[in-house]
Amino acid sequence: MPDTPSEFDDLAKQGAQAAQNFAQIAELSVKIWQATLEGQGEAASPMKALEEINKALWSSPEALARATQEYWLGQQGLWLKTMVRWMGSEPPAPDDLGGKRFAHKGWNENALFDYIKHAYLFTSDWLQEQVAGAEGLDEAARKKLEFYTRNYVESIHPANFFALNPEVLEATAAQNGENLVRGLKMMLEDVKRGHGKLLIRQTDMAAFQVGRDMAITPGKVIWQNNVLQLIQYAPSSEKVYAKPLLFVPPWINKYYILDLNQKKSLMKYLVGQGYTVFIISWVNPTEAQRDETWDSYSKAVLDAVDVALKETGQKSLNIGGYCVGGTLLGPLLAYLGKLGDKRIASATLFTTQLEFSDAGELQIFADEETLTDLEAQMPDGYLPAQVMASAFNMLRANDLIWSYVVNNYLLGKEPFPFDLLYWNADSTGMPARLHLYYLRRFYMENAFARGDFKLLDEEVLPAHVRVPLYHVATKEDHIAPPHSVFRGVEMLENAKSRFVLSGSGHIAGVVNPPAAEKYQYWTGDIKPGDSLAEWVENAQEVPGSWWGDWHNWLKKRSGKKLPARVPGAVNGVLEDAPGSYVCDRFDLR
Repeated sequence: MPDTPSEFDDLAKQGAQAAQNFAQIAELSVKIWQATLEGQGEAASPMKALEEINKALWSSPEALARATQEYWLGQQGLWLKTMVRWMGSEPPAPDDLGGKRFAHKGWNENALFDYIKHAYLFTSDWLQEQVAGAEGLDEAARKKLEFYTRNYVESIHPANFFALNPEVLEATAAQNGENLVRGLKMMLEDVKRGHGKLLIRQTDMAAFQVGRDMAITPGKVIWQNNVLQLIQYAPSSEKVYAKPLLFVPPWINKYYILDLNQKKSLMKYLVGQGYTVFIISWVNPTEAQRDETWDSYSKAVLDAVDVALKETGQKSLNIGGYCVGGTLLGPLLAYLGKLGDKRIASATLFTTQLEFSDAGELQIFADEETLTDLEAQMPDGYLPAQVMASAFNMLRANDLIWSYVVNNYLLGKEPFPFDLLYWNADSTGMPARLHLYYLRRFYMENAFARGDFKLLDEEVLPAHVRVPLYHVATKEDHIAPPHSVFRGVEMLENAKSRFVLSGSGHIAGVVNPPAAEKYQYWTGDIKPGDSLAEWVENAQEVPGSWWGDWHNWLKKRSGKKLPARVPGAVNGVLEDAPGSYVCDRFDLR
C-alpha cells in the first residue's frame, strides 16, 4: 500500500492512465475488426492447414494412437520438471533452444514461461514428425502438407500472443499499456493501407521514396506501351560498348531491386563498366491489363528489343532476365532460335527456372484447387498486389510475418527503415490470365521442359535456344532452388552455357556488389549427367561477388567501344527515370 498521499496520487494517476489506454485498445480493436470485415466480402473459409494436418494424422489411426500416448507422456515429463522448479528444488537451466524468438530472458528465468517454451517446441517437433511420417502421400502432397504444418506451428508460437509473451507483458506493465495502444493504431493504419486486409508494415514506409532514395541511377524513359516503360540509363564513361544490354526484371516485383541505391545498384555498376543499359519497368496492372497474356508480354519484350536497337543503331543486343523475367526469356529465345532471328547476341539468366519438376516451395501454390481460389480473387482481371506479397511472406512467416506482428502490434515499436524491405513491401499485382497461365503451364505442367509449348503461334523447344548463355543460381534460394536452375541449364543442349553458383539467396546472392566483399561464387564446366552436387564438388570457389566474372564474359560479346550515347537521342524522351509506372503503389490507390 502507498505510504503517503503523494504516492497514492501517483498510483491513482497510473491506474487512470492504464484504464484510459485499455479503453483505447478496446475501441481500436472494434475499428480494426470492422475495417477488416469490410475488405473480406464473404466469410473466411475454415482453416486449411488444420484440415490437411488432421487428414495426415488420421492416415494411420494405430500409429496416431501410439504417437499420442508418447506425446502426453512427454508433456507430463515437462510439467513435472516445471513443478520441481516451482518448488525451488531445481534452478532454471538457461538454453538457447528455439532461436531468436525465444531470446528474451523471461523465457528461461521464469519457470512458467520456460515450460511454455519447451511445451511448444515439443509440440512443434511432434506434429511435424507425425506429418512427415504420414502414409499414402505423393511427393507434391507431402511438400504441401509440410508447408501447411510449418505455417501452422509458426502461427501458434507463444511469442505471438500477448498473455504468453514475457517481453510483451513486461513492456505492457512498464508502459501502462501504451505499447498496445500504439500497436493497435499501427494495425488499424495497416488494415486501411491494405484496403480492408492487414498489410503488415516491415519497415518505415515514409522513410524512402522511389526516385529520391532508390532507383536513382540517371536515365530517361524513351518508350512505353500498355505493359511496360523502357528506361535507358545515362552513360558515365566517354566510351561504351557497341552492343546494348536490355534487362527484363520479374513483373512480380518492381525493377528497382537492381537499382536499390548507389552502393547496391547493378545498373550503376553496368553503366560504370561502359555498357549502354536499358531496363524494362513493368506496369502495376489494373483492369486495363485484364487481357494481357504470356504471348503479349513476350511480344512487348520484342518491341523493347526493337526500340533499343533503333536507339543504338545496332543489329543485335545482349539481354538479361531475373527470376520470372528469365523464365519469360527462355521460350522467347527458343522462338527466335527456331526462326533464325539474330536480334539477341547473348542472354544472361539470373535465378531463372526453366525446368519445373522440383521448383521449390512456390510449387505448393500451383494446383487446380489453388488456381480456382486465385481466379475467384481476380474478378477485375488482375491479382491484387497484397495477395502475392502474402504468399511470399508465408514462405518465411516467422521472419516476415510473426516477428513484425510482435514488434509492431504487441510491443508498439515502429520497424526500422530498411531499403530492401521497403522494396519488398512495394508490391505489384499481376494480370489474371498471365498469372494463371504461368502457374499452370510452368509449375504444374512443366510444359516448356517437356517440349509442349507454343509461343506466338510457334511450337518451341529448349533445343531451339542457341545463343551463348550465362546462368546465375544462388545457393540458399528458396524461390528458384539452385538444383532446379541447374536442371534448366542442362536441358538447353544447343546453347553454350556458363553456370555460376553464388553464395546467399534469391536477392542478396544477386544484388552483391564487389565493394561489399561478401559471400563467394563457384564456377566450373558442366559434364553431361552431372547433378548440382557433383558439379559443386569439382567447381572452383572464388571469394566475393560474381559481377566481375559476368563483366569479363559479357564484354567479349559486346563489340568494340564507341562514343557514349545520349538517352532518347533517336526515340525521344517521355520522362525522367525511374518513370511513372514504377511509382504506382497499390496502397496509395
